[in-house]
Amino acid sequence: MNRQWISVAVVWLLGALCALVVGLLSSPGNYLAWIGLSLAGCTIATLCIQLATGQKKGYVSRVTASIVGATLVLAAATGVFALMGLS
Repeated sequence: MNRQWISVAVVWLLGALCALVVGLLSSPGNYLAWIGLSLAGCTIATLCIQLATGQKKGYVSRVTASIVGATLVLAAATGVFALMGLS
C-alpha cells in the first residue's frame, strides 16, 4: 500500500478511536452528539492530512475514501450504541 492510501487508513483508525472514547467516556444520552462531533473532527483531520501529503493526483478519491470510511466506522458504532440502549 503506498503512502497516500495509508493516510486514508489513519482517518479510519481515528474514527474507531473516537468511537471507543465516546463509548467509554460519554453518557448514553449524549452518544449521538459526540459521534457527530467525532465525524466533524475526522473530516477536518482528513483535509489536513490529505493537504499535508502534497499530492494533487487522487486527492478527491483519497478525501472521499477517508470521509466515507470514517462515516461507516462511526455508523457502526452508533448501531452498537443503539443495541446497548435496548437492554
